[in-house]
Amino acid sequence: MIRLGANFLTVFICLGLFSFNAQSRTFKNAYISFEMQDNWKCNLEQTEWVCRAEDPQEAKEAVIILTAKEKGPTDSFSLYESHLNSPINTVTRSGAAMTSIVKYKAQNVKINDQPWLDGLHQDSEVQNYFTRYMATIKDQIAILVTFSAHNKLYAKHSGNFEKTIRTLRVIATKDLLNRPDIGPLRGSGEVLGPGSVGGAAPSDLLVDAGDGTAGGKKGLFGNKAVLGGGLIALAVLLYIISKVMGKK
Repeated sequence: MIRLGANFLTVFICLGLFSFNAQSRTFKNAYISFEMQDNWKCNLEQTEWVCRAEDPQEAKEAVIILTAKEKGPTDSFSLYESHLNSPINTVTRSGAAMTSIVKYKAQNVKINDQPWLDGLHQDSEVQNYFTRYMATIKDQIAILVTFSAHNKLYAKHSGNFEKTIRTLRVIATKDLLNRPDIGPLRGSGEVLGPGSVGGAAPSDLLVDAGDGTAGGKKGLFGNKAVLGGGLIALAVLLYIISKVMGKK
């Protein structure tokens, strides 16, 4: 009985730890690569790549948008930091004025040997959405990756966002600017930062997330992370019971 309980525990813990790697999909273009959930896919829209879940309902909850540009006079880590640390004024699709709230100021982080700036805003790209900004510069290329989710659903998606961020790798070669055939880039005169990719955000994103459970259509067991955590807790409980029974 003890052996059976231990086997249950081992299996479920291994499943929990392995879940993201086993269910991840690699995205790669001319300048960056990363891992994301295997039920997400990315499509190129002009100079922006838009990544969303393949499930129609979940696709409305969160989005990853990435873009890159030729380095210009507005591209430096100090300017990015100043931009990320300030509220941004934009206009919603309905024409209403919107001012973002800085949720945390830009932090300098290193991911896979590349320095990045990491900042979080609310209502900067899409109304009622948190957007996490990851910005970097390598050689003559400036890169911005944004991770957005509805305010009421950000906790649901933030864990997978974090796992994706840890896998970011800048793969741009020094001759990228001479190879327009391998990937569209913004011009050197454009600006990256809060408010700069909102135009690429899908038009069907949630306006109101209701009760915070996938637009109100999915319950507790529709959330893989919650379900996985419950299975692990159940396995631990079975292990404890088996030990008690074994002693008796």
